[in-house]
Amino acid sequence: MGKADLNKKLKMENLLNASFELFTSQGINKTSISDIVNKAEVAKGTFYLYFKDKYDIRNRLIAHKSSQLFMQAYNALQESGITDFEERIIFIMDHVLDELAANKGLLSFIYKDLSWAVFKRALTTPMSDEDVDFTKVYENMIAESGLSLKDPEVMLFMIIELVGSTGYSSIMYSDPVSLEELKPHLAETVRGIIRAHTDKPKKE
Repeated sequence: MGKADLNKKLKMENLLNASFELFTSQGINKTSISDIVNKAEVAKGTFYLYFKDKYDIRNRLIAHKSSQLFMQAYNALQESGITDFEERIIFIMDHVLDELAANKGLLSFIYKDLSWAVFKRALTTPMSDEDVDFTKVYENMIAESGLSLKDPEVMLFMIIELVGSTGYSSIMYSDPVSLEELKPHLAETVRGIIRAHTDKPKKE
């Protein structure tokens, strides 16, 4: 990577970091593009080289932060030695929830403006060299499991919606129970979702 490319990467990272700090401290509605570029110490024109508006940078931040969360969980999974597909999904779920519980600002930022379209973008379009296409990781996990799954994207969508909504309420408000109390219920339900999408071997 040449000096010019490194400079561009640094400016984009500065914009992302500045935006994240402002969005999580004062909210997107109270944050202007001028606020972002002033904090990032770049010209306003530089902002528009990378992003259309503040909502575009918010969506790409959600994608970036979500990708980081999942890859941290996947890297920890690789070290765990767990091979069972259900247990691998539950391990990732628990790891992500624990990370979000430790950083409620990140949870609030990601979840408040999260939609399946944005989340799918997070899974399928890495924003930087450090991000990974999580869909490929997910497909590899399925292939390694040897399972035949019906509508695996629908299955993933259902698990994410379930974990996201219940995890948010539990972490932010301990409602209806604390995260640790919720986890066994989530694990049981996630197993049920996976089994409902698993093709049964045909009887001969």
